[in-house]
Amino acid sequence: MADEIFTHPQLAAVYDPLDPDRGDLHAYLDLARQLGAGRVLDIGCGTGVFALLLADRGFEVVGVDPALASIEVARGKPRSERVRWICGDATTLPPLQVDLVTMTANVAQAIVDPPAWQRTLKAAYEALRPGGHLVFETRDPARRAWESWNRAASYGVTEIPGVGAVESWVDLVEVVGPLVTFRWNYVFAADGRRLTSDSPLRFRERQEVETDLATQGFVLSEVRDAPDRPGEEFVFVAQRP
Repeated sequence: MADEIFTHPQLAAVYDPLDPDRGDLHAYLDLARQLGAGRVLDIGCGTGVFALLLADRGFEVVGVDPALASIEVARGKPRSERVRWICGDATTLPPLQVDLVTMTANVAQAIVDPPAWQRTLKAAYEALRPGGHLVFETRDPARRAWESWNRAASYGVTEIPGVGAVESWVDLVEVVGPLVTFRWNYVFAADGRRLTSDSPLRFRERQEVETDLATQGFVLSEVRDAPDRPGEEFVFVAQRP
């Protein structure tokens, strides 16, 4: 089940303007080129930012996401017809043979249920051609990123054309073992409407992820640092033999 921020039409419509800096995606674009990919499957594509960046550069792209509201935002963007959009999770994909599967930002951690995570990795493996790669990131639990998830560090007001001013901030809800839940809060100045979206994330240890990849048949090529968050994340590059 996707978070309200992705499934609620009013929140999905303002997701991009509230998070306009997607410099984190440049590393994925570079990796796609380095790996010689031509066909890419973007799991958890959301509002389609990365899928459309890929399409702009000539990649053949499939974007899949369980949140219909987010997929509708993606479909409404200029030149969106260049991407094949699928509403569903990775286990509902038609047969594919792609060169690269990606899960950017929080996608991997948002799959908190261990069996669902294993099914997602299996689906990614099956979508890849032999020799194709899976690339995704996950925060290093040792860095305890959630300790800075609070109103003081995140509060902002964004003016959005056609919407007006939107206040937003994040609150930490709870930390239970590897599961961390935080809540996004939104206040729309135009009508005073207040909306919230709770987001649970699973913080997996590096060895746990490596074991999960091996269980599904992947060979780990390398674990990189995330250029936008040096020392804070693991970027896994795995290959289907």
